[in-house]
Amino acid sequence: MKSSIKNNYFKHRETINNFIWRSLQIFTKQGITFLIFILCAKLLSPYDFGIYNYILAVVFFLVIFGDFGISTATSKYAAEYNATDKNKLKAILFNSLIIILSFGSIVTLLTILFGKCFLKEKYEFVSYTLPLLFLAPISSLYDGIFRGLKRFKELAIISLSVGSPSVVLVYFLVKNFGLIGALISQNLFYFILVIALISVYKNFYFQFNKKLMKTVINYSLVIGISTVAYFLYSRVDILILGHFGYVREIGYYELINKFLAILIIPFTMLAQVIAPNITAYFTKKNYFIIKEKLSLFLKRIIPLSIFIAFLFYFFLPWLIKIFLSDYFVKEMLISIAILTFLIPTKIWGVFQTQSFIVATGHAKIIAISTLIGGILNIIFDVIFINWVGFVGVFWVTLIIHSINILFQTIYYKYKIATL
Repeated sequence: MKSSIKNNYFKHRETINNFIWRSLQIFTKQGITFLIFILCAKLLSPYDFGIYNYILAVVFFLVIFGDFGISTATSKYAAEYNATDKNKLKAILFNSLIIILSFGSIVTLLTILFGKCFLKEKYEFVSYTLPLLFLAPISSLYDGIFRGLKRFKELAIISLSVGSPSVVLVYFLVKNFGLIGALISQNLFYFILVIALISVYKNFYFQFNKKLMKTVINYSLVIGISTVAYFLYSRVDILILGHFGYVREIGYYELINKFLAILIIPFTMLAQVIAPNITAYFTKKNYFIIKEKLSLFLKRIIPLSIFIAFLFYFFLPWLIKIFLSDYFVKEMLISIAILTFLIPTKIWGVFQTQSFIVATGHAKIIAISTLIGGILNIIFDVIFINWVGFVGVFWVTLIIHSINILFQTIYYKYKIATL
């Protein structure tokens, strides 16, 4: 009994320590990204800022196919192999990196060959960000390895070291080169981050393992489809707004999304710290503990997220009025009011997905439900934007996201209950 209590104490303490370090890392990385975003909003005109976000939406849609769930799958298997098979753990980085470099090369080649046909005059802007097709997935891959091995302290130190010089570079580039400088700054940020990650992680073994590679690809395909589907029912809204000529409104949409992302960070961090433990419980077939923890977190997170939604609704307009007065317009205030209602389900959806659904190998639930939601999102985006203008995109986002997350919660609880 004493041994069990002692083990639980140390496990609880480890979780708290990991959460603190992961919090520092995420807040630093996301804080820098957010600061870069705000600098661009402040230094660029509202129209150029809309173009900037439109181009990044296109590029990170391409990045999805360069990664296609490999980094997330690698995080899961790193945690699993760390507990069960050290030889596979040694080989997972090299084999996952081969897959990512192969996918990235294909996507880059297709973009160069056909980019002008689809993007027309905007292809020139996209061409400045092509290095991201490699840098972003590689940084996510290393991040996944560190998370799977619970090396959160090192991730935090890396983010702190990379963050400050990146902000200085971004400010200089945007101030002197405008939109082009803003796009190039993305390459520099991810390049510095990748170099730092590679220099810290020393366990790189050239061990080609076809079976391991196949295992990672098979699971990553499900996650990749989920990621594409998620883009279709969230980020694709930016492409649709751009298609219908709502360039300034893209800036409004992204500003709100960035503030939402800041709110979600603590729950994302908690989920990523908990995920390796949930994977371990599932591997050892401790299903009762998983069901117990899922119910516990649901009861705690939903009330807290409702309170956060109230704060968001009252304080965000005030912040925008003070710091980004060009965006304090009627359209922005209406958009904030609509998306406030999404916050509780959004927070729970992000937490549940990363800490439970993906961690227990049930990513197929996300893939199917989100793909259906993504298709419906595109259809209703077009209908609503023709019916009520740009605000229709915000209403569709609220409705589709809420229904999708509710379905995922009900179905996942059913699947776990039957184990």
